[in-house]
Amino acid sequence: MKIAVIGSGIGGLATACRLASKGHEVTVFEKNASPGGKIGEINMKGYRFDTGPSLFTLPELVEELYSAASEPVPSTFAYKKLDVLCKYFYNSGENLIAWADQQKFTDECVQKLGEDPSNITNYFKNASLIYKITADIFLFNSLHKVKNLLKFSVLKSLFQVHKIRFYKTMHAANRRNFKSPLLVQLFDRYATYNGSNPYKAPATLNVIAHLENNLGAYFPEQGMYTIVQHIYELALKKGVRFNFNALVTSINIKNKKAVGLSVGDTSFTFDKIVSNSDINYVMNNLMDHPQKKRFRQLEPSSSALVFYWGVNKEFPELDVHNILFSGDYKEEFTNLFQNKTIVSDPTVYIFVSSKMLKSDAPKNCENWFVMVNAPANSTENWDELIRTTKKNIIAKINKSLKTNIEDYIDHEKIASPISIAQNTLNRGGALYGNSSNSMFAAFLRHPNFLKSVKNLYFVGGSVHPGGGIPLCLASAKIVSNEIPAQ
Repeated sequence: MKIAVIGSGIGGLATACRLASKGHEVTVFEKNASPGGKIGEINMKGYRFDTGPSLFTLPELVEELYSAASEPVPSTFAYKKLDVLCKYFYNSGENLIAWADQQKFTDECVQKLGEDPSNITNYFKNASLIYKITADIFLFNSLHKVKNLLKFSVLKSLFQVHKIRFYKTMHAANRRNFKSPLLVQLFDRYATYNGSNPYKAPATLNVIAHLENNLGAYFPEQGMYTIVQHIYELALKKGVRFNFNALVTSINIKNKKAVGLSVGDTSFTFDKIVSNSDINYVMNNLMDHPQKKRFRQLEPSSSALVFYWGVNKEFPELDVHNILFSGDYKEEFTNLFQNKTIVSDPTVYIFVSSKMLKSDAPKNCENWFVMVNAPANSTENWDELIRTTKKNIIAKINKSLKTNIEDYIDHEKIASPISIAQNTLNRGGALYGNSSNSMFAAFLRHPNFLKSVKNLYFVGGSVHPGGGIPLCLASAKIVSNEIPAQ
């Protein structure tokens, strides 16, 4: 069959590989000049920055693409397991190292926070249980086909679904589990991995901690963008065609069937269409969507404000991943989702890939990816918000690291919800489509296909099962399983 894939984000690339490996003729249409979607890179005056996701989990899902394509995993696709998951800096002055070794991490929490070690052990056991229960139901199967729900493994999981605590918020579950409010804050932050609010998102999202803490966090030896490069090269090897600088302007539907797409005034005919575009963009710009009104009412996920800084000094107190926590986490999320602004004391994430990949920065320098969560754009005055937030970030870094970071910033580039929306077509720059700020969030995500429109499928972070590299790869697998081999 002739199959079109709209968008070359990680979900679109993986889908193209899988379908081409099944013998189909696959063509990818990408509005940008290169593949990757949210996973990109910037080269600036000797500094290299990964611009999108900075954490790599479940690397076996990438390797599975090679298996599906009957190709060996190339030796160039190499990655290292991190010994330190993250370094945490609290407003109150405490610092905490989240070791990948759970015993070392437990000892750290006991010694510095006075936490009961059994609380940490029980938390990780529960996160593992949530994963086992939800993997078949939510992550690697479509929720929207009855036959999937009748599988034995799924039925077995359904009988245990009360154990995933979807009726509690993440914060409520974490507050009950830990004595230390600093540890509660640490595990609450996993809600931000899909752009949500831990004070509203279901405790089911504690499954995210399982991927990082139980299964491990990794770093590709040549940087995050090499994940895209390798999947793109695999797609080319399997015969996938790519049309770059090709913005799809409509999905063409006839007699309730997708029959092709248009790029400007040029129309193309295809047997099936797979969209890797943000679902809100699809609804508002590419087709007459039957559920547009319902999805328009859903709350968008958070976006991000990112400063890419070339720093002409090395900071040994930092690791690859670092968090400088706000003093009032609840206020931060209230402002983010209700007041649509960034607090004066935001949580700051600093990703320094040059800690692992020295060539990402000149000698004795570091490349800092400095990010705060931001509201999806609506009517904010971003020039002013960027200016004041940068000032607040610098003050926070200076206090935490006892430095004057502004003296060491050689070069700067900025990404805001506005630029993210322009580059990725996400509504308001919302990074994950809609938020998961309700107990029914998993069921409210857009399905991977429409029963009312045949031959049309959806992958990527804005649809089922969700955002982030592993879930985008999972969506590609789900859709590929829906389209038979040639």
